[in-house]
Amino acid sequence: MTAVFTPYGGRLVSLTVPDKNGKPVNVIIGFDSVNDYRHSTESYFGATIGRYGNRIAKGKFSLDGQIYQSSINNPPNTLHGGKDGFQSVDWHSYQPDDQTIVFTYLSKDGEEGFPGNLNVKVTYSLTDSNQLKMEYEATTDKTTVINLTNHAFFNLNGEGSGAILNHSLIINADQYTPVDSTLIPTGEIASVKGTPFDFTSEKTIGQNINDSSSQLKYGKGYDHNFVLDGTGMKLAAIATGDKTGIQMKVYTDQPGLQFYSGNFMQSKNKMRKGMDDFRTAFCLETQHFPDSPNEPSFPSTVLKPGESYHSISIYTFRNL
Repeated sequence: MTAVFTPYGGRLVSLTVPDKNGKPVNVIIGFDSVNDYRHSTESYFGATIGRYGNRIAKGKFSLDGQIYQSSINNPPNTLHGGKDGFQSVDWHSYQPDDQTIVFTYLSKDGEEGFPGNLNVKVTYSLTDSNQLKMEYEATTDKTTVINLTNHAFFNLNGEGSGAILNHSLIINADQYTPVDSTLIPTGEIASVKGTPFDFTSEKTIGQNINDSSSQLKYGKGYDHNFVLDGTGMKLAAIATGDKTGIQMKVYTDQPGLQFYSGNFMQSKNKMRKGMDDFRTAFCLETQHFPDSPNEPSFPSTVLKPGESYHSISIYTFRNL
């Protein structure tokens, strides 16, 4: 395996793994130039996401009786930390060894409307077991909210290989969080049984993606948070490329997983191979739930002074 990163956005640029014939395949879509990332109409390709991954309703939340407002960059909501979230900053980086890169960033008090000076450290490492490990750490000097993830766009058949609808997928989640028309969770925790969101048994991404479900209409496909089964480190999902036989298993200690099926890809950016055409990549983002600061029943995303935020997600590859 080979992983390439850039400090701009703490971003995963490429991830090359062997297919069933031993041929190296880059399973991440992206660019070869930092300028292309800076000027892309999609700012999240491969980026480290924060201060708050996913959406916050109307960009508003309250902590200790004070109301905070972040920038509205996905009207009427805040998405992935606001207009100039972590995907837009230049991280400090160093390599302690040839299998590890460490990114650090100080998100200052008030940045994008979030309280507290937040010291963030993200360690990406390749293991000897064909794993890409992502470890997130943070501390704050004022009570704040935090939800960190990585926004890699995967195509396990390789970049430029077309739509991902014939990839097979398992998500170990009996429940998901339905959304309103602006993709904000309603607060309900709903069963996936009997719905297009049931990936508890292996099926293709495309099998139910065009079903007549209001939830699928809201997201133009899948763009939903799944409530993962189990606690602690667990197997969240298994995806397999139908052409290459490359299988990716996602492990995480987070309670949720956002499955996004590339529905807002609009052929506006020339990638390394081809355009970012509709549904030619998918994302499996480990996370706490969207809009948790406004949903007391969801797992808390509050971080207080003296506490440490720590999360690990692991993407393991093999070929079938």
